[in-house]
Amino acid sequence: MNRLTYRKIVNNVMLTLTGLCTLFTVSILFLILGYLVYNGGKSLDWAFFTRLPLPPGEDGGGMANAIVGSAEMVGLAALIGLPIGFMGGIYLAEFSGKIMGFAIRYTADLLNGVPSIVIGIFAWALVVVPLHSFSGLAGAVALGIMLIPISMRTTEQFLSTVPNALREGALALGAPKWKVLATVVVPAAMKGVLTGMILGIARVAGETAPLLFTALNNQFWPRGVNQPTASLPVMIYTHAISPYDDWHRQAWAAGLVLLAMVLVTNIAARWILSRGISVQKG
Repeated sequence: MNRLTYRKIVNNVMLTLTGLCTLFTVSILFLILGYLVYNGGKSLDWAFFTRLPLPPGEDGGGMANAIVGSAEMVGLAALIGLPIGFMGGIYLAEFSGKIMGFAIRYTADLLNGVPSIVIGIFAWALVVVPLHSFSGLAGAVALGIMLIPISMRTTEQFLSTVPNALREGALALGAPKWKVLATVVVPAAMKGVLTGMILGIARVAGETAPLLFTALNNQFWPRGVNQPTASLPVMIYTHAISPYDDWHRQAWAAGLVLLAMVLVTNIAARWILSRGISVQKG
């Protein structure tokens, strides 16, 4: 066997193995999606989106309050976490020194790897204990803390890909540093930054553990951010472990709705990334 034949055999074997591994991975994904769509799709109805949960043991009702509560807490979390992460990413990419930058990146990576239940306990001690009440605000703080390292590292990554020639050209024209960042660097990287932020929101939207310690749950409409608030992940958990078949049905439906929300955000991120946001030319 000559060397060329040996290389062809190795190439075909490795190509076959990688194809089989890819097929196995995709098959598992579609199996999970198919199982969820089958069980959740037949359980969805108009009442699920418009009605409140019924008392235990009664069939029917919906999770309208949990849908509104999830949207409320995720929206507040975005207002808390995204601006802090965005400004931190700008500092890392444009102003931080070698030692300080390494320390901040290492800390952000550690925070990104902290189990979400630990973030929930921290938010409980930070917000719930002083206010003496579980609340949607506490849940939003927990999710916002989780968003900070994600958005920070994403912002830094995409700002670092902007060519230095753009910065140098703007500075050579006499523009101050802040104006170069606001009008040249940030707009050039904005499509990637927005994509990372949207994907970060999609990730925290499905978190359950932090909300168990902060927002808790509620069977009624949200009455303010300072009150216990229902959310889809927590409702899925409570309904799935219950002994009632109708609650199991609603848990499947809630899982499908949550998956659809995450899918929509991912599609939006891909759409933004594909179309791009071009720098305005004056």
